[in-house]
Amino acid sequence: MRVAWLILLSLLALPLAAAPGGAELYAQNCAVCHGADGRGGVGVPLALSSFLPSVNDDYLVATIRHGRPGRVMPAFAQLSDAQIKAIIGHLRSWMPAGSKVVALSAQPVQGDAARGKTLFAERCAVCHGANGEGGHGTGVTFSRPRDLPIIAPALNNPGFLAAASDQMIKTTLMNGRDGTPMVSFLKQGLSERDIDDVVAYVRSFAAGTGWKPGNDDTPMLEMDSPYTLAETVEAVKRAAVGKNFRIIREQSLENGLFAEAEESREAHIVYFCNFNFINQALALDPRVGLFMPCRITVVEHEGQVKMMSINPKYLSRLFNNAELDKPCEEMYQLYLGIMEEASL
Repeated sequence: MRVAWLILLSLLALPLAAAPGGAELYAQNCAVCHGADGRGGVGVPLALSSFLPSVNDDYLVATIRHGRPGRVMPAFAQLSDAQIKAIIGHLRSWMPAGSKVVALSAQPVQGDAARGKTLFAERCAVCHGANGEGGHGTGVTFSRPRDLPIIAPALNNPGFLAAASDQMIKTTLMNGRDGTPMVSFLKQGLSERDIDDVVAYVRSFAAGTGWKPGNDDTPMLEMDSPYTLAETVEAVKRAAVGKNFRIIREQSLENGLFAEAEESREAHIVYFCNFNFINQALALDPRVGLFMPCRITVVEHEGQVKMMSINPKYLSRLFNNAELDKPCEEMYQLYLGIMEEASL
């Protein structure tokens, strides 16, 4: 009993590990997209002098908690309220000295959405899209014009509409946002009534269903081959070339992991590429490069030969980018077509 008490006392005397602060939590969860200094990357720049003072904590909490479905920004449901508060505290440290967060009324804006639709088409659609779907691509310069410091956000996004109040949208329209192409529409000749109408139209996007991720939970595609491993590898090459792909190389799955004499002869990878397709996909989201060039692995196990590949639709869902849905669906069909043709 005495020993047990001594052990307990010794444990109580140990210093507790400090909970991660806002800077550490930001580095762990946010910096990979928004940059270590908040100046942007795949995600939008957060350290703009005109951004942080213009948004209140409620907006930032809702944005972190719910993300932007289909627009790269994921939902961080796993973070606690205290952790989100700490991250926001770190963001606030980037505000210009002496600046304060603008106080916004909770009063909803009353406007004519039908009239606002016309004004939106004339003034906003060129950047935010005809239906408020936002600019194309991600924030990195490879996927946007280099003269744009930020991709125009999707205003019809359920995450944005849940986070942004009417007054925040109105204030942004009235004041613009320095450091971005977003100008003050008061200075562009719109009246406050015009702006109220645009806000009412933007709020009407909430009636839409919004983007929903696919439900294909299979991370890998596979298909049996009736041929030997060597015959299947050649059949995959022929089928890929028939689909307008160029064969990059074919190698053992264990190439580079073991000495050549020790490599398994029961697993080979065929790499192939359509450069036009890759360029189009990379322009939408450079993260596509993680699973390019295309590849099919041919494996022999216990006398059965199988062809396997990643499921592009599954990866599209993980990337949370609706613009990838179409090319990933196309890639999914191409993988299936190549494997089906190789197994005929």
